[in-house]
Amino acid sequence: MADIPDLNAERVRIEAPARLHFGFLDLHGGLGRRFGSVGLAIDTPSLALTARPAPALAVEGPEAGRVRRYAEAAADHLGIGTGVAIRVERAIPAHAGFGSGTQLALAVAAALARLAGRPFSPEAFSTALDRGNRSGVGLRAFTEGGLIVDGGRGPEAAPPPVVARLPFPEAWRIVLVLDTAMEGVHGTHEVEAFRELPRFPEAQAAEICRIVLMQVLPSCVTGDVAAFGAGITRMQDLVGDHFAPHQGGRYASPAVADALARAAARGVPGYGQSSWGPTGFLLAGSEDEARALVEALDGGGTLRFLIARGRNTGAAIAGGIRA
Repeated sequence: MADIPDLNAERVRIEAPARLHFGFLDLHGGLGRRFGSVGLAIDTPSLALTARPAPALAVEGPEAGRVRRYAEAAADHLGIGTGVAIRVERAIPAHAGFGSGTQLALAVAAALARLAGRPFSPEAFSTALDRGNRSGVGLRAFTEGGLIVDGGRGPEAAPPPVVARLPFPEAWRIVLVLDTAMEGVHGTHEVEAFRELPRFPEAQAAEICRIVLMQVLPSCVTGDVAAFGAGITRMQDLVGDHFAPHQGGRYASPAVADALARAAARGVPGYGQSSWGPTGFLLAGSEDEARALVEALDGGGTLRFLIARGRNTGAAIAGGIRA
């Protein structure tokens, strides 16, 4: 394999957003496509890493083991050597519902491609990196950000196609409720859970699809946070109850569940859990509303609260080969 060209130590720096996964559209799969997802790129937490040519693969910072595996897989896909030094400056919390693995894998692959002067697209690397198996949200969050809907996994090997992408209203905020004492279901446990779950009711899949098409997407366009939140919460109820046997209830973390219940009692527009959790989220119509929620709910313990914005741009990539 060819080495990465000598770029006089010029480096590439990548910042990539986390994503929230609001739920699946159709776990029934009777129309030939299964899963289908709704998700949102957010500005915090986020990933930042730098990469530069080096005599051999070297990794610094958090998630070093995963970075090394992704770098080796990406280099093999590109047909180049692994002569690169990667430093992770800031990582997205792993196994918390933020899609950290996908963003890390894509950032590493994009860095190697940029250093080697090769084109990069998440879809081209999805098989090599084992990403996009059930959802296309993380792939599009990396390239474009915004509110994303994918059409589910079909019989083809390609990642789920994105069927809608909208800018998220600038004024809206998302209060993230993190439980620092636990992780969500992942890895082999996640695979087993999907295999063991009963078939999702067709009528409920139809209801979710109707909610997304006729409530969630239009209210995002019109800026109706109450309608948007009501739709997301109903989706969360249906999907959360289906996954409850494998995560201990509608929500994985009892502490997060309590915070969401207290927020619901205050009339928050919408709430739920991202992916397998344990991170929960609360929708707010403004920065002031979000801050008031955090002040009312933050009682210490294992919970941590962050206020995020929807991110309407994808990863920022700077540096690389000079013309």
